[in-house]
Amino acid sequence: MSVLYRSDAARTQVWARFFATRAPDIDFRTWPDNTGDLNDVEYLVSWQANAEFLASMPNLKVLFASGAGIDHIDFSAVPEQVTVVRMVEPGIVNGMIEYTTMSVLALHRNLLDYADMQSRADWRPIPVMQASARTVGVMGLGVLGQAVLERLGIFGFRRVGWNRSHKTLDGVECFAGDDSLADFLGRCDVLICLLPLTDATRGILDERLMSRLPRGAALINVARGPHLDHDALLSALDSGHLSRAILDVTDPEPLPPDHALWRHPRVLITPHIASMTQPDTAAPVLLANLRRHMAGEPLQDVVDRQRGY
Repeated sequence: MSVLYRSDAARTQVWARFFATRAPDIDFRTWPDNTGDLNDVEYLVSWQANAEFLASMPNLKVLFASGAGIDHIDFSAVPEQVTVVRMVEPGIVNGMIEYTTMSVLALHRNLLDYADMQSRADWRPIPVMQASARTVGVMGLGVLGQAVLERLGIFGFRRVGWNRSHKTLDGVECFAGDDSLADFLGRCDVLICLLPLTDATRGILDERLMSRLPRGAALINVARGPHLDHDALLSALDSGHLSRAILDVTDPEPLPPDHALWRHPRVLITPHIASMTQPDTAAPVLLANLRRHMAGEPLQDVVDRQRGY
């Protein structure tokens, strides 16, 4: 039984040291210099894996995705007998909490407006609204969405959440399914997209959805670029229907240098850095899951191929 890890050199070194110290009984191999006989590989840890690469490991049992998202995986290339597991670890969760909290507070306390005013030497206080008078909504109530809403509750924001299936969260008004989407959106002063990217959610942040938000609402997209219709966003911002947008993801990434979003005065773009797998916290989580499988116990965070997440 062998585990093969495939990533960049810096991360590979961290993971190799961890397994050498904490799990010396496991045959931990690294791509491309220490793969050994690929017929022995039963577990693969990787961000991407094409059909040819997967076919070279005929005894593969589990593909551990090295990130929380799995939309980059071509499931048609993954044999049916191979279980796919997504990464859910404290580093990813904490990073997303930090980024979304920063973004919500920057919008709430008008920091982006003040940055613009500073560039014009404009000293003009903006009236402060109480957090309890502002509603933050999250689309996608998985592990990340739930963690974000829990943390935002500390500041006193009203919180609402929307999900395909029903969820119950303390202190959060939850909505489920397409029939409730308009009611959910109508409550959101700040909308955060944390949906998985599937055929059902691709392009969901479109003109119709934005029109259902209250006038002056703001949008934060930390999910995937293809969720968002860029032209619809530009139109909503230029009309004043939306006040601001903070985008950590775009489609494509990066945007072409001449794209209007780069220069729009009401948009802040960051280069897909909201949350990333942290080797120091991810390796112990994966090892625990690996040990469970070796002991014949169920894996955690298994991907449902039909749902796409």
